[in-house]
Amino acid sequence: MSGSLAPGGWSGSERGMWAAFRRGEWFADQGEIRASIVRGLLLAPPPAEAGHLPRLRLRDVRITGRLDLAEAVVPGTLRLHNCRFEQAPCLDGASLGALEMRDCVLPGLSAVGVTIGWKCEISGCRVEGPIDLYGASIGGTLHLENSRLTGHGERRGERALQLLCATIGGDIQAGTGLHVDGCTDLRDTSVRGSVVLKRAELLNPSGIALKANRLHIGGNLSCGGLVAEGTVDLCDARVGGGALFEGASLTTEHGPALRAHGIDVGAVFNCCDGFTARGRVSLSSITVRSRVCFQDAVIDVPPGTPALTCRRSTASELALTTREPVRGTVDLSHTRLTVLRGTPDSWPDTVRLEAVVYDSLLPQLPAVQRLPLLTRDPEGFTPQPYEQLAAAYRLHGHDGEARTVLLAKQRRLRTTLPWPGRVWSRLQDVTVGYGYRPMRAMWWLYAIMLSGILLFTRWPPQAVDPGKPPHFQAAIYTLDLVLPLVDFGQEQAFSPRGGLQWAAVVLVCLGWLLATTAAAGANRMLRRA
Repeated sequence: MSGSLAPGGWSGSERGMWAAFRRGEWFADQGEIRASIVRGLLLAPPPAEAGHLPRLRLRDVRITGRLDLAEAVVPGTLRLHNCRFEQAPCLDGASLGALEMRDCVLPGLSAVGVTIGWKCEISGCRVEGPIDLYGASIGGTLHLENSRLTGHGERRGERALQLLCATIGGDIQAGTGLHVDGCTDLRDTSVRGSVVLKRAELLNPSGIALKANRLHIGGNLSCGGLVAEGTVDLCDARVGGGALFEGASLTTEHGPALRAHGIDVGAVFNCCDGFTARGRVSLSSITVRSRVCFQDAVIDVPPGTPALTCRRSTASELALTTREPVRGTVDLSHTRLTVLRGTPDSWPDTVRLEAVVYDSLLPQLPAVQRLPLLTRDPEGFTPQPYEQLAAAYRLHGHDGEARTVLLAKQRRLRTTLPWPGRVWSRLQDVTVGYGYRPMRAMWWLYAIMLSGILLFTRWPPQAVDPGKPPHFQAAIYTLDLVLPLVDFGQEQAFSPRGGLQWAAVVLVCLGWLLATTAAAGANRMLRRA
């Protein structure tokens, strides 16, 4: 093809393409062109016409046979608009300046290990087979908008878009209009810019719709309005910006709707503003440097089943203000937060809070409104959530609320004790409120003293030595009986008889019990101080 005339044996459409190529112009004639002719034109191009840059630009043509450019070097841009391919093109190992396919119909595309210096655009296309970009290197942006991809594997829809171990120098723009029937696989891929899946449709109901384990993104993962049928798997991904799922709808037949164990997010992780998951959300061991938000979200699972799992995670803030209470189990155990946000009307039916650590609770509510949440652990009573809630109140100067929480903790603990322990615990509760209600001891002491004074004033005891009795003081005598280890001399000088003796025994026992429970309460308070 080094001459200035098209080779013989070519069709009229092929000769027209040859002439347009030499002038760098678009060729469109609704005809057919053999794939082998396109290959020969790219690998052994004819000389350009004077003052023109040779380029292949095809529109409205049908390419027959298999376009095989494996390991070929095409320095310019390959532009194909509204073209139909009889067989799936092969670009394995090829090196292209840029690839632009718009509104094309093709039975698949194999581009394993392809190197594209600038952009790769497959937009508005209908692909009835897998697109395989395994190990591809794209210097600019990968465009997939408005395309419909249908994979074929062992089952229809199993493989649709393979982008494993690829390197993208710009963004992946795969948002509005992208419809994928099958798995979209981005595992171990590095994207310098953002991955945009806004309002895309990824459908693989019986499996994984988006497989993005260990995906590295320099910018945002933008999935606002995404519709996914099948699991969205982001395990161990790294996102430099935010992971944004506002208004996304994730549905799965089996397994979690969203799985992101070990994800590291540099900004916010938003599952809010109409986010809907029909299936559990699993986010264990994640690190989010800003907020994890479920404001106005819906997580729809059967009651009693796992709904949201966020164990062993770290975030600046967790907002659990869902549109309606989650009917399943929310597991936040061993998670470290700065702010935990939630209101009683959005609390889940079942929640695990063991070893959760936080500094602030928003909005600010009285302790009695937050205590019911601590009773919803399916494993029963654990003390740490009470101690953490009390510590948060105390940190912000609400010592009274903290004592209310710790008193509730002791009352829950009482239900787990054997009956002797429950009796002793109830006695501490009634008398001194486990030390968190110290004024109760004063009122009990006042009541006991008043009863004793009235009793012994009306029926004074007899003197032990009638010959020289001291002056009887009912108040001092009652103090001698009620206060252990205190001796004012009255108890030794007077001895009650009959029923008064039993009254004195009751006062002594009450004094010892009051003193013991007060000491236990004081010890508990000192240990908390």
